[in-house]
Amino acid sequence: MADSFNMGKKPVVIESKTLYKTLAVIALPMAMQELISCSLNFVDNLMVGSLGETELSAVGVGVQVFFIHWMVLFGFVSGTATFTAQFFGSGEIKNIRKTIGLAVTVSSAVGVIFFSAAFFIPHTVARCFSDIPEVIELAAVYVKTGAPLLLMLGITVPFTSALKSTQQTKLPFFISLVTFSVNTGLNYILIFGKAGAPMLGVKGAALATMAARAVELTLVLVIVFVRKNIIAGPLKDFFGWNKAFAARIIKNSIPTTINETLWGLGTSMYVAAYARIGVTEYAAVQAANTIQKMFNMTAFSVGAATLILVGQKLGEGDLNYAAELGRRLVKIGTFIGAVCGLMLIAAGRPLISLFEFTDEARTYCFIILVVYGGFMGFTLHNGILITGVLRAGGDTKYAMICESLSIWAFGVPVAFITALVLKFPVYICALCVAFEDIVKFIFLRRRFKSNKWVRNVVSDIESR
Repeated sequence: MADSFNMGKKPVVIESKTLYKTLAVIALPMAMQELISCSLNFVDNLMVGSLGETELSAVGVGVQVFFIHWMVLFGFVSGTATFTAQFFGSGEIKNIRKTIGLAVTVSSAVGVIFFSAAFFIPHTVARCFSDIPEVIELAAVYVKTGAPLLLMLGITVPFTSALKSTQQTKLPFFISLVTFSVNTGLNYILIFGKAGAPMLGVKGAALATMAARAVELTLVLVIVFVRKNIIAGPLKDFFGWNKAFAARIIKNSIPTTINETLWGLGTSMYVAAYARIGVTEYAAVQAANTIQKMFNMTAFSVGAATLILVGQKLGEGDLNYAAELGRRLVKIGTFIGAVCGLMLIAAGRPLISLFEFTDEARTYCFIILVVYGGFMGFTLHNGILITGVLRAGGDTKYAMICESLSIWAFGVPVAFITALVLKFPVYICALCVAFEDIVKFIFLRRRFKSNKWVRNVVSDIESR
């Protein structure tokens, strides 16, 4: 609890050189992983975008079901990562395996639900995000073709998260490097019909992604089980959890799952609002989002590292050090976010010029990037607190309430009102929605300073 430690009366000394070195060892591979992922996704969008604005919009709409599914998995696995990191700090490898097994069980069940919707009712899924017939038709093809990958992620996401939480971040980096390289190569072949393959366009993009995810799953299983990783063990270790163990972890993971699901749905509602303005406007948004992710998600590696580092210290029982470490990492992350925002703005025009856009779409896209870049410091500050600091201490319920309310009580209504009622230009809509980060900042900052998040959550779980 917050009152069970010194609350800062006895200063904690964190040697900066050691901290930066540790952060680099853990965060840099994750940053490179995200940069590779987002860069190749950017290349993929360039390929699809070269087919036309309608095709790019269709993939942007079609990918939403995969995005929401990813956020559900990310939410649940983030909740389990709290325990994985703290179990690692306390040296309880067997409990780490139980946590992974529980995560695989729940994630696979979620995958079956999403797969059923994507495969059997793809047009219904596409209509949730667009009302333009030609976009819906192409998006439905993308959704149905890529549906099988929803089943694969139920295994890969829990295992790659566990590798990161046990400070083996180089392995997920290697897996991503291979996976996304395969995805990009197959995209080129299948979208444009190279190397004797048929020209499949949007369908080819979905097939390439599915094949790449199959490669990813194979690599994960080989690295963990064939090469006898520290988290490897007999199946009984992974599925030997009892009801009490499961209930304790699920209790922490439900808020993170709801948090990320509602965040993902809220972000998709932004898509639904912007896509209804017009094809050109949404193509600009899709391109801006793709470019932004290269800077945003790379910087977010500090948030993932924060959960690992702070969670380990909490698991060791060193609460004072964990609290001070959290404060230092939030400052570092916020600064990195602000710098990445400026870099995003500076790189905006050259990157936009690579898309086959009209002058109007290029103008919209650049202004949206300026908005994203200007708010990125706030975005990273909030993201590190939610996905790193608060989750490291199991303070998942507050994080869920804060983020969900800021998106659904502010962001989503503002998106629809500005886009469909007031009929503002798409870049003004994006600017108005961006103020959601300011609302979130106010409430998160207050919680952070209270130190109510500083808790050891594994001390009451038996190691059996």
